[in-house]
Amino acid sequence: MTSQAFPQHPDLSGSRRDLAGEGQERPLAGTSGQQPLREAVDGAMRRYFAHLDGGEVTGLYAMVMAEVEAPLLAAVLDHTQGNQTRAAEMLGLNRGTLRKKLKQYDLI
Repeated sequence: MTSQAFPQHPDLSGSRRDLAGEGQERPLAGTSGQQPLREAVDGAMRRYFAHLDGGEVTGLYAMVMAEVEAPLLAAVLDHTQGNQTRAAEMLGLNRGTLRKKLKQYDLI
């Protein structure tokens, strides 16, 4: 499946429309003009492969998912002020699945 299979979410692309309706783009709060998440992942993976210098790697998918999933879960849980039901709804997960993942990453 290619990255084109998923439409780019405007809030993850590095800017957000002005709430006043003026249509002006502005960086997301806390990003201070940083690159979009998609580009950050691409750059990180390219640096990782360059650092391998031809070495073999296994379990790459699990490693990357753990690196992304743990801070995602922590940020959403923080945003919901610890409300796991709201966090699960935001993430589109069953609350039991969220709890399992939170335990997996020692977040609860």
